[in-house]
Amino acid sequence: MLALPVRPPFRPSVAATLRAVEGLLLGPGQRTARRNAWTAVLADRRRAKDRREAEHLMEAVATRTPQAT
Repeated sequence: MLALPVRPPFRPSVAATLRAVEGLLLGPGQRTARRNAWTAVLADRRRAKDRREAEHLMEAVATRTPQAT
């Protein structure tokens, strides 16, 4: 008789489980609000990074000494 390979039982990831629980507990409007809030956080982080880079660039230009030709 041939033995069939034994597969372990399917176990969803933690993220998939949390998404499923969130889907049951939260309405679609609240889920959309949370997604929009996270998108806003990421946009704020990008703007802050761009602002820091611009400040560093302006400081570098302001402190640069004129070179003799």
